[in-house]
Amino acid sequence: MKSRLLRKLLLIIVLVIALALIIVWLAIDLFAADYFSFLMEKYNLPKEEVQPIFLAAAHRYILRAGLVALLLAVLLSFLLIRGILCPLYRMGVITGKVARGDYSERVRVTSDDEVGQLAQSFNRMTDGLERFKRMREDMVANVAHELRAPLTNMRGYLEALSNGVLPPSQKTFELLHGETLHLVALTDDLLLLSKADAARSSLQVKKIDLHECITLALDLYRDRFDAKRITVETNLPEGGNEITADPDKIGQVVRNLLQNALQYTPDGGRVRVFVERSPGWVRTVVANTGEGVAEEDLPYIFERFYRAEKSRSREYGGAGIGLAIVKELVEAHGGRTGAESSASETRVWFELPC
Repeated sequence: MKSRLLRKLLLIIVLVIALALIIVWLAIDLFAADYFSFLMEKYNLPKEEVQPIFLAAAHRYILRAGLVALLLAVLLSFLLIRGILCPLYRMGVITGKVARGDYSERVRVTSDDEVGQLAQSFNRMTDGLERFKRMREDMVANVAHELRAPLTNMRGYLEALSNGVLPPSQKTFELLHGETLHLVALTDDLLLLSKADAARSSLQVKKIDLHECITLALDLYRDRFDAKRITVETNLPEGGNEITADPDKIGQVVRNLLQNALQYTPDGGRVRVFVERSPGWVRTVVANTGEGVAEEDLPYIFERFYRAEKSRSREYGGAGIGLAIVKELVEAHGGRTGAESSASETRVWFELPC
């Protein structure tokens, strides 16, 4: 594979040089010979004797010079072309390893030309594939972990019931029902996440009022906030809230943020929802009181199945997918997400172009 491409490029150079030699050869025979004959006649020299000697000498020197030029051209071309093609050869080797699941190697970038830019793009692609592989492995492991806990509990209760160790009771059936609901909620979250992944190709965008979208979501959660005695404060300025987006997807984003705030706000706490504007962007912020998120955990709270306090995951519910869905849906609209946290309040936001 290596020698084929190199031989093709060197053959092209040899053919070009050979063509140039043929053209020079014919030019001497057709034009230089006539000019030489004119000089012979002008200075009264014997044309029949001198012209063959001139042509033979000219041809001889052309062949010698052409041979030297050919050797130098092939040598220099070989060195230069090999340097140019080396990253391409390396990409071919690494591509084979990537196909076998090995993402550890990268192409060394030695220039800023087209080949160097291709090498940089290749490295970025390999980085992305490696991240995707890690995310896929983490997702499988996390899904297995989330499924194992309720299934183990259900298996234990059902075995105890079938063996007569545990008598049937209302409490036992309620526990089994709760674990079943947990599994149903997990599968629903996974379905939503798969739809969020494909959101870029299924957006139904139109002009929507962001204020109205937030208000509708708040109305859905009003009773649940009241049940925990959580005070909800809003600051949604009138006017200038029109954006181009998919209303269903943005509604899902707001609902997920409110659900996240509901889970992590203690009884009697406070949730604030407000909108901020900047040139070209509109930011929606959902802030809740309660224990803050550690600084080292903030960059990862939008990752799938990531939870800062895994020991409290069953207490708060959910599988750590809600904010991952938020990120996918917002980025599908060309927006961005982020979070800040202090000891007493956590702010999660998303921005959309306007």
